[in-house]
Amino acid sequence: MSLVYPAALAALLAGIGVYGVLARRNAVLMLIGVELILNSANLLFVTAGSRSGVPFAAGPVLALFTITIAAAEVVVALAIVLVMFRRFGHIDLTAAPDLTDEPEREEPADPIASATAGDASPAGLSAGDEPASVPARPVAEEVS
Repeated sequence: MSLVYPAALAALLAGIGVYGVLARRNAVLMLIGVELILNSANLLFVTAGSRSGVPFAAGPVLALFTITIAAAEVVVALAIVLVMFRRFGHIDLTAAPDLTDEPEREEPADPIASATAGDASPAGLSAGDEPASVPARPVAEEVS
């Protein structure tokens, strides 16, 4: 069997994967590109192990190890993507993240005294005070 066709297919898969990693801004699409690169390596491992005269099945065994590592990588990467989507509202990797914390609310000097005062509201605000505005979380945009 000729090793040229599987090697050409692996090179094509690796090229598409590299393009997917370098040209995409979406984290999930970049993850798909990484998986294509790993699958091209698996194809080369299996192809090299299927040559005649090879006493051990090292190629398929290495491919199984690579598949196991890729599965663990996908779980960790998707967990990071999920946290990123919940925190920022998008999974665009080129957007600058907003790393500022939400503004802290000022605590009254004596919370027990202000809560027991007759003119204070249950939230600890006086009659003339307005609650601090909390910035709205960004709305998730559609990913095309």
